[in-house]
Amino acid sequence: MFRRKVFDSSDDMSVQTPSTHKSRKPPNTAFRQQRLKAWQPILTPKTVIPLLFVLAAIFAPLGIAIFYTTYNVHNLVVDYSACGSLPGTDFVAVPSDRTDWHFRGTSTNPDFKWRVINETDAAGDLVQTCYLQFTLPVDLEPPLFLYYSLTKFYQNHRKYVESYDLYQLGGKAVPAKSLLKTCAPLRTRDDKPIYPCGLIANSFFNDTFSSPVLLNAKSGSNNETYIMASDDITWRSDVKRRFMRTEYRPEDVVPPPDWAKMFPQGYNLTNMPDLGQWQHLQNWMRTAALPTFFKLYSKNTTAQLSSGTYEVQIGLNYPVSVFGGTKSLVITTNSILGGRNMSLGIIYFAVAVLCLVCGIVFFLQYLIKPRRMGEHNFLQVLRDGPTNFREQL
Repeated sequence: MFRRKVFDSSDDMSVQTPSTHKSRKPPNTAFRQQRLKAWQPILTPKTVIPLLFVLAAIFAPLGIAIFYTTYNVHNLVVDYSACGSLPGTDFVAVPSDRTDWHFRGTSTNPDFKWRVINETDAAGDLVQTCYLQFTLPVDLEPPLFLYYSLTKFYQNHRKYVESYDLYQLGGKAVPAKSLLKTCAPLRTRDDKPIYPCGLIANSFFNDTFSSPVLLNAKSGSNNETYIMASDDITWRSDVKRRFMRTEYRPEDVVPPPDWAKMFPQGYNLTNMPDLGQWQHLQNWMRTAALPTFFKLYSKNTTAQLSSGTYEVQIGLNYPVSVFGGTKSLVITTNSILGGRNMSLGIIYFAVAVLCLVCGIVFFLQYLIKPRRMGEHNFLQVLRDGPTNFREQL
């Protein structure tokens, strides 16, 4: 009764739009088709042995030069961790295991003495000052640097390294709810943002060091202060971009918990810290990779440090016994390669010795028991007969 409509396959194909097939074949280029020119050297005794001797000849003088350059750096180190526990107020000799020094061109050993003065501040808290005296047997030419050193302090802990807010350090008034979670548990206190937040700022090293005072001045005066400034001791990028004056109002933020002695009444208009100018904090925020590290505190790049007896006053504020570490005062010169760190020179020289030993061993083996290159008898297939490689797989 009803005529069925018959569809022609050709009509159906005419209605459909042709689909484009995307090829996954890489382009026909030398890089994508792995046709780049390559050279694979064949390592033979005649090439390896001379190469080892050449490497030894290169690394040995470099290692000696680096070692000699860093070895000649003048250096004075005093571990003052135990100064706060001295029994009396008179000067006593510093134990020899707490001192280290190197002065070029003299065999005279410096003398070290210390004492501690205990006082009480307005809030009734104990204030300790360590008076450290030491003798310099030689004149030290500028530049001179004063560092503090800590041991067994792991600034490279993952949670510690991430514990800061970059926008807050850059001067932005970041609300309490917007502070990064990495600042936890030191994000807020009393519903106010902690400024600066995080574990790094909270653990800021707050011992203070005075400029060295020459007690027996050659000019005949009583004392001469060798000025060491705290300017230009950090990265230029930190001063210009990373740390800026904050937009916070003093009443809107609170200091970190461990800054209670520095700011006992909190922040106000007169003591609000300017992180853009606080270079000691900027250096501290540059976390160290190893548990023993040095941080630059001050320097003098123009004046000579004459020989004589000097005194440095150290404000003892930072406890190191809680983590079993030590803290030290370091006065040093530098070289074209930096401070007195001879590790690089030793490594270069060790590589030279290793190359030389390997070269001698290979050379003797080549003379005593040589092997002809391309010897087919060393091939397992020809030595043991035909092998079914399929069974070995």
